[in-house]
Amino acid sequence: MQAFGIDIGGTGIKAAPVDIAAGTLLAERKKILTPQPSTPEAVADVVRDLTRDFGWTGITGATFPGVVTSGTVRTAANVDKGWIGTDAAALFGKVTGGDVSVLNDADAAGVAEMRFGAGKGERGTVLLLTFGTGVGSALFTDGVLVPNTEFGHIEIRGKDAESRASERGKQHHGWGWKEWAQRVGEYMHQIEALLSPDLIIVGGGISKEADKWVPLLTGVRAKIVPAALQNDAGIVGAALAATTMAQTGSAASGVVAASGAAASGTTTGKAAGE
Repeated sequence: MQAFGIDIGGTGIKAAPVDIAAGTLLAERKKILTPQPSTPEAVADVVRDLTRDFGWTGITGATFPGVVTSGTVRTAANVDKGWIGTDAAALFGKVTGGDVSVLNDADAAGVAEMRFGAGKGERGTVLLLTFGTGVGSALFTDGVLVPNTEFGHIEIRGKDAESRASERGKQHHGWGWKEWAQRVGEYMHQIEALLSPDLIIVGGGISKEADKWVPLLTGVRAKIVPAALQNDAGIVGAALAATTMAQTGSAASGVVAASGAAASGTTTGKAAGE
């Protein structure tokens, strides 16, 4: 089975068709910079363009960098505040002409990693952290997702943790790997004190260079590994969620299972006013 995944971030919007059985992209992904300001209308235009670029008319899923419940955006830390309260599923459904499922971006990446990547077969408590424009999180217990955790917003030194630990923070302050890794390590120590994960998967674009900074993290008891799907995880996870929605015909009210069960907070929006 094939599905189309769209991964919306604060910096870029990526998309590609996905082989659901293998968890791989069926074509080279396309990326368009997130428009500034990143209003719902501007982002929806990019979603429409990417869908048309691939000539896609089938099952479609999208991620969003914030809390999403029943297809509606509840928080928007790294995109335009006009998203708050927006029915993203309905908006994307309108511009694409079909059903679109929507879920939190880190949750989507986590589901993909638990099915196909670094978390495959892992039990216990697994935490995926994505380092990009912000810091996203996806928490699993025995393979089942606790959705919309948003642990990037815990407070460290009086500020959101992601202001120091994100890749954007690294670039903004001009920190080298060692300086940045110290801040990421401080963040992980705090997270570990709260959650005691058995495994921490680090994702986002900067995971491609995990060899430069993961070995610099000290004092963390949990095993730390880079995401196997790297920056494709969100696309794959969005497609997985969309496939489940298409198979069940409705949004589930429970949690997201790593085995591909339906997503809490995920729903579809159709074109023409649903």
